Amino acid sequence: MTKPGGGDNDSIQSWNDDMSGRFYPRRRTCMSGKYHGVIPAFYACYNSKGDISPDGVRNLTRYLIDKGVQGLYVCGSSGECIYQSVAERKLVLENVMSVAKGKVVVIAHVACNNTADSMELARHAQSVGVDAIASIPPIYFHLPDFAIAQYWNDISNAAPDTDFIIYNIPQLAGVALSMNLFRMMLDNPRVVAVKNSSMPTQDIQMFKAEGGEAFTVFNGPDEQFVAGRAIGADGGIGGTYAVMPELFLTMDRLVERGDIKRACELQYAVDAIIYKMCEAKGNLYAVMKEILKRREGLELGGVRTPLPNLFPQDEAVVECARKMIDDAINRYC
Repeated sequence: MTKPGGGDNDSIQSWNDDMSGRFYPRRRTCMSGKYHGVIPAFYACYNSKGDISPDGVRNLTRYLIDKGVQGLYVCGSSGECIYQSVAERKLVLENVMSVAKGKVVVIAHVACNNTADSMELARHAQSVGVDAIASIPPIYFHLPDFAIAQYWNDISNAAPDTDFIIYNIPQLAGVALSMNLFRMMLDNPRVVAVKNSSMPTQDIQMFKAEGGEAFTVFNGPDEQFVAGRAIGADGGIGGTYAVMPELFLTMDRLVERGDIKRACELQYAVDAIIYKMCEAKGNLYAVMKEILKRREGLELGGVRTPLPNLFPQDEAVVECARKMIDDAINRYC
């Protein structure tokens, strides 16, 4: 019997997270029917003053639900969470839930760079009725596996009625989800999924094999959506989904029916769009919000400093990427 952080992956029992020291049999329900498909990472929505725009949040939520996505991933990297206060992140989630609750799965990313704020956001997320909370590891200091496990379990304890999703994004967080740490976290029965944004698709296979049939793995890198799904990912969570949801939904359907050749063809088209958007001097999210404004009439503002907003020379990139999205939709959807 092993408490989180102990590393005994052969244990058939798990810690009861009320910190009482009692142990109960591990139970993990198969969630692949719930956590699947195309789940856009939600963009930060600002008004002309640079404050959170509740109207923008609600409008983006309606737009994505109307497109047919399976869920929303709120206050993650695409939501510029590290540049927002706890109060602002609560405001975003409350406005998402006012539209989305009961319509699509909502996953709230609650990680801050300290445990107390992360637990506060976890409690709040549970109170407004999200399906799951998610968290990156603490950034900046390189912590040992047992300390990261404690951080995640403390967050999970704050929302005991809510599923927990590990967010593995080593290229930004500075630490990768090791198999040792993953096995520690499997002792927490609320841990139901990994959002895997590491580049090797093999990581998806490894987490699926270790987690078992009941465990969900999401593909993270948008440029390898098809590869991730083909190797076993149950769905994807990505930052470019919201600017072209039709294309990712079509890719997902093609994978589901086994038309990998056509899915790969569409993946190449999507990758070309992503590469074009990344040519801008301004931040990628500023580019995508401007495209959504032009294509869909959504007023989402710019990005928060120190992220750079658009420059005059980015006009050609924005317009070219917008046209590429329209052309791809006309061809594939």
